[in-house]
Amino acid sequence: MSKNEIAVTYEPFKEIVIMEKTRFNTPEEIARFTSVIAGGKLAGLYWVDGIVFLYFPLTASTAAVAKELLEKRRVYWTFLGYAPMPKYMQTIETKEKMIVPVVDISSDVILQTVVRWLKNQNST
Repeated sequence: MSKNEIAVTYEPFKEIVIMEKTRFNTPEEIARFTSVIAGGKLAGLYWVDGIVFLYFPLTASTAAVAKELLEKRRVYWTFLGYAPMPKYMQTIETKEKMIVPVVDISSDVILQTVVRWLKNQNST
């Protein structure tokens, strides 16, 4: 490789550790939750294969977390909230007239795996 070439590699996470998960009954419930925790700022949700969700990753701000991320390719989510939403919608409007955007991120292989895991949790 010459001095000016840059190598590009893909090394996905090997594991996602979910520390807390909450199932909301409806898309409206998770939209309301999202609006409240965002303090009125524009916050959004993700959608993959019939599930709408949000998650909070633990930032690699300590040596221990950074080591897990870099050496073991393990990431921690401190919270995962989700609800069934069979059909994708670009926004969810609550009864309080809060409008929350939803992003269809179905092409993300890692998030597809998380959604499959969630669906298996609910079927057992």
